[in-house]
Amino acid sequence: MQVWTQFGSSESDPPWARDFAGMWRAADKVVYSKTLKQVSTPRTRLEKTFDVDGIREMKLRGARDLVISGHELAAHAFRAGLIDEIKLFVAPIIVGGGKKSLPDGVRLGLQLVEERRFEGSGVVHLHYRLRTA
Repeated sequence: MQVWTQFGSSESDPPWARDFAGMWRAADKVVYSKTLKQVSTPRTRLEKTFDVDGIREMKLRGARDLVISGHELAAHAFRAGLIDEIKLFVAPIIVGGGKKSLPDGVRLGLQLVEERRFEGSGVVHLHYRLRTA
């Protein structure tokens, strides 16, 4: 997380980095951790447990989208029914292991909203919304 406190703040950084870093620095953030004692980034609060009801309340009151990052945290959100949209970046690299992006035991119907190819890199961005009825 700390990379965005510096990267993207210089005119020599790429435009995409400056755009994202500006949004990231302006956002209120919650870090869920049982081991951290404190957070070191601005506009960030620390919570020891993932509070499903608290997240639902944030969704109801929020004027902006909530973003959940990290496979373990996202798995909790999927299982709790908190996810409305999924945005995936698929890279043309096979690593052969690692942590799963999506949790076991969850089945959701999805509707493709947008797809974008990043020419030259082979990366594809897929944006899905949960299918309703």
